[in-house]
Amino acid sequence: MGRQRRNKEKKQRSVTDRGHWASKTEYLLVVAGNVVGLGNVWRFPYLCYKNGGGAFLVPYVVFAVLCGVPLFLLETFIGQYTQEGCITCWGKLCPLAQGIGYGHMIIKLYDFGYILVQVWALFYLVSSFQTPLPWATCNNTWNTESCVTLQDSLSPSENLTSNNTRLRNTSSAAVEFWERRMLGMSMGIEELGTVRWDLALCLLACWVFCYFSIWKGVRSSGKVAYFTATFPYVMLLVLLIQGLTLPGAADGIYFYLYPNIRDLANLEVWIEAGSQIFFSYSLAIGTLNVLGSYNEHNNNCYKDCFWLCLLNSGTSFVAGFVVFSVLGFMAHQLGVTVDAVAESGPGLAFITYPQATAMMPLSQFWTVCFFLMLFLLAVDTHFVTVESFVTTAVDLFPRWFRAPVRRELFVLAICGVCFLVHLVFVTQGGIYVFQLTDFYGSTRACQDFVAICECLAIGWIFGADRYMDLMEEMTGQRPSVFFKLCWKFITPSLLLFSLLLYVIDYQHIKINNWYVYPDWAYSLGVAITLSSVVMVPLWAAGQMVWTSGNCKERLLVLCRPEDPVWKKRRTEEGRGMTEPYTAVLQTSH
Repeated sequence: MGRQRRNKEKKQRSVTDRGHWASKTEYLLVVAGNVVGLGNVWRFPYLCYKNGGGAFLVPYVVFAVLCGVPLFLLETFIGQYTQEGCITCWGKLCPLAQGIGYGHMIIKLYDFGYILVQVWALFYLVSSFQTPLPWATCNNTWNTESCVTLQDSLSPSENLTSNNTRLRNTSSAAVEFWERRMLGMSMGIEELGTVRWDLALCLLACWVFCYFSIWKGVRSSGKVAYFTATFPYVMLLVLLIQGLTLPGAADGIYFYLYPNIRDLANLEVWIEAGSQIFFSYSLAIGTLNVLGSYNEHNNNCYKDCFWLCLLNSGTSFVAGFVVFSVLGFMAHQLGVTVDAVAESGPGLAFITYPQATAMMPLSQFWTVCFFLMLFLLAVDTHFVTVESFVTTAVDLFPRWFRAPVRRELFVLAICGVCFLVHLVFVTQGGIYVFQLTDFYGSTRACQDFVAICECLAIGWIFGADRYMDLMEEMTGQRPSVFFKLCWKFITPSLLLFSLLLYVIDYQHIKINNWYVYPDWAYSLGVAITLSSVVMVPLWAAGQMVWTSGNCKERLLVLCRPEDPVWKKRRTEEGRGMTEPYTAVLQTSH
């Protein structure tokens, strides 16, 4: 009997015990690794150059202060207070808003496709050990007769008219490596073609790495982050020092930071700044909720959020010097202006920057450094996204998945199924599928809408004052009244305005400004966007139907938070509650 009782108690503990970070350092490293990603390297520098240079920092800082930091703090504390994933946490705060969590889960499923960027980085990393670099010449089996090297395609000519005519039907060696060697691009999404097996092997390696990063939960992901979150900064520092010493680096930095005050009058610049804040801070996708849920309940997340947001924005700013010093060197070598070689997104990371490093002494070394940094930046973001999905599912069904062995099998099943599904991304038409799901699955409209719902649920239904009281009780530090104003008024108003502008100025995605998707693909894209957005009203409507009572009674039940989780824990431990905490509970009913 005693053994059976002990086994029962052990089983019960395995169901109820979620675990915590082994140390505060692990939490900070994992969050930093998640929020500091490719958006800092290939998106922020170009947006800064494109939208007013140094003047772009004005709208960027405004959105960081009015939207970024308040939402970062709000989402982190939701997880820390409830100790739950991004679905069940809302059941403890505002059951009517639990659809927000389901919206987060659907967005995460689309975000799993982010692993494809990691696959590309790994492919380029392996290719970087070849001599000469395969994207620097036209002597490869995949090159066409129209292939030209970078010097030929951008070098000035005495007769510019004849030079442009000669190059009109050519393609650079770097573009051909990207499109023909790695992707093997078909003519459109209708032609998926065959699987690119070298990319499939990279995909398998990335999912295996992801599995062993999270299979033990935060016990394993926290340890992995010691390397994956810190080593990119070493590479970034090395590349920064090297870039600043190149000839022409000053010209690139001038293009990067030259302030154009007139651009501040352009509304699109402000929208781009807000979009960058959401993208780089990982807002409105539920990840911050989950990572915060593994903190101790009295952790000072108020201070953590300031430092993490500052780290993210600072990394973006420094990455601009790394990127544009190299672009300045590239422009100097070719005798063109920086705007002739500057671009954003995958084109910057996988075409322009590799071309530039190919022109440097020790080109293989600098290329390896760059793609190793890119790979590790993608690794962090991806395995944290998968971990947050797993944690939320486990919290939703603890009796099924929380036992250690079952959780490991559950993670293995997710990684295995996702690998098989993502094989479509490494087909010849996979780039078209990836761009479609990436653009519509986590578009700004989804994040703006979900963030507005978060602010309404916390600021108005749960109550901003109650939220601040709980934060003061748990962290020992009361947030500024500024955050209350942001959660209730400023942040949702700005996001609503941004959402309306997005809808009014909506444009379908194109690839390379020439490929137009068929109508059915655009319809599918809109359905992908709505699949996460509609979860909020659908869940609220379903709860209103399932809850007993008249309409007013149902709203009262669904808008009232449950007793705080710590009430039960402290009662079980026999410590009772302090007077301030008891007062908070009384005000919550």
